[in-house]
Amino acid sequence: MAKKPTSKTPTVSPVKSGAVDVAKPQMSAQGAGSSASSAPVTPKKKTSPAKFIQEVRQEARKITWTSRKETWITTVMVLIMVVVAAAFFFVVDGILGFSVSWLTNIGR
Repeated sequence: MAKKPTSKTPTVSPVKSGAVDVAKPQMSAQGAGSSASSAPVTPKKKTSPAKFIQEVRQEARKITWTSRKETWITTVMVLIMVVVAAAFFFVVDGILGFSVSWLTNIGR
């Protein structure tokens, strides 16, 4: 006989964390396809400060830094966009200000 397909939707159980309720998703044992019992969860090992610094330095070596030229081009692009946005809002503010003052002076 063929197996009946099971749903693999996660179940959510509320976990109390301080004053805020945090929902922690958990997969149901039905969708696992293996035995119904789950393996015990072991806590992570603590890392020594020296090991932590070593790992941080290893990760920092993997960073791809931008060149001076790329940084300059990006800075100029941002400044141009700031000027364009400032000009746009200056014009819109002027139009809206003129419109409101014209509308408030109609009845006088």
